[in-house]
Amino acid sequence: MDKREMLDRLAANGDERLLLGRVWDKYEQCRRRNLPEGTGFLSPAEQAVAQRLLNALSVTEGYAFWGGYDGAQRRQLWFLPEWQEAPEEDAVRVVRASFYEEDALTHRDLLGSLMALGLTRETLGDILVFPRWADVLATAPAAELLLSDWTDAGRVRLHTAPLPLAQLTPPQEKTKEIRDTVSSLRLDSVLSVGFSLSRSKAAEAVTSGKVQVNWADWQKPDRQVVQGDVLTLRGLGKCVLEEVGNQTKKGRVFITVKRYL
Repeated sequence: MDKREMLDRLAANGDERLLLGRVWDKYEQCRRRNLPEGTGFLSPAEQAVAQRLLNALSVTEGYAFWGGYDGAQRRQLWFLPEWQEAPEEDAVRVVRASFYEEDALTHRDLLGSLMALGLTRETLGDILVFPRWADVLATAPAAELLLSDWTDAGRVRLHTAPLPLAQLTPPQEKTKEIRDTVSSLRLDSVLSVGFSLSRSKAAEAVTSGKVQVNWADWQKPDRQVVQGDVLTLRGLGKCVLEEVGNQTKKGRVFITVKRYL
């Protein structure tokens, strides 16, 4: 199968095909030049698409997803030569934007102001919001722009300064652990537990295209999920099937779901 046929088979749409083509080009450049090659920041869904390509190419080593800290949602994909074990330290930079009024800005406010500077989303990693400051992870060129030109978000004045990556402290994510039983590990059954929905409402959300499994769209309520799967429901967030336990005497399955609040 040639490159074009492979991309056609793996991509669900034109956007995915462009992404896969860029990732494949980076992989080939690294192998040809024996130098590190990295993408911009990828969303979790884009990372899943890229991983699909790597699996198809049987690439099991020589690459790393990196977003600046363990648990980052938006991450770059780096292809590494044999002499390099990890991405360069300055692959991800951090800019801290401080402001006077407590809880004055939301993630949306900050992202809007960053887009107004002409930055593209792939140049920006996670945006970590605290009561009096926000830490923005970015590529080196984007970080330099933020330090020189990012002075406000709406009516809120900002003071920006570089922050060493080692000093970054991501906020603790709030989660809720839910234990229940289900008749089977169907997607709609687990989704109903994770988001406290009736099974019919969960099935409707799936068929209407509001649900992703491991960041990939899925519209069949009877899909079987497995331990570790990440389920996202548009408007309500995400949950993870943390544990699949034994069956009850009536044949139901014990499960533990972690809901992100």
